[in-house]
Amino acid sequence: MTSCVGIVGGLGVGATIHYYERIAAACKARGFSPDLVFVHADVEHGQSLIRAGRLDALADYLVSFMERLARAGAQSVAMPAVTPHICIGEIRQRTRLPIIDIVDSIAAELRARRLRRVALFGTVFTMEGGLWGQLKEVEIVKPQPDELAFIGRAYQAILDTQKADAADAAGLRRIAADLQRRDGVEAILLAGTDLAVMFDEQTAGFPAVDVARLHIDTIVERLAA
Repeated sequence: MTSCVGIVGGLGVGATIHYYERIAAACKARGFSPDLVFVHADVEHGQSLIRAGRLDALADYLVSFMERLARAGAQSVAMPAVTPHICIGEIRQRTRLPIIDIVDSIAAELRARRLRRVALFGTVFTMEGGLWGQLKEVEIVKPQPDELAFIGRAYQAILDTQKADAADAAGLRRIAADLQRRDGVEAILLAGTDLAVMFDEQTAGFPAVDVARLHIDTIVERLAA
């Protein structure tokens, strides 16, 4: 008997596919078939609410999908994207359904690796928010404004095309090196699932933590319970 996990997909589509493929492969390797249900949310609508600062409306929107997942049999839910976790507090106020929170997975990994000073690569919303004060035990160093803008543009290009641009990859590596040298950053959190199109922890060329991998591992453990 395994646990049923609901996935709020579409935030964006590439990230959802990445999660699905990795979850299915991990469960197969462990000898069981995952019990999953999916819904599709509109990433453009979600981003518009974030840009407008309407976190209550965003939480209402996401919870509506979570409740549908619960009616379909989900015993817990996960969002395969970092940015929507900006309203995790508001979500928890609106549903009793257990949330598999990506920030909890990140915190556990940073404690295990004794990392104290990190930076984020992801959407501008995520980088500006610094995981919204949810990581208490580490310092999150924000890239300089021009660096933040470059990372944001590079990430948006991946979202738009689902392809990696070599010049963008080289630019991200330069910024990572500068963050390490200039700011004493110990590791870069790959805090945007679609970065997997460009590189991973082994191929990044800088100390990196793939937060999607951590989240997927947590989801698989929940599925196996």
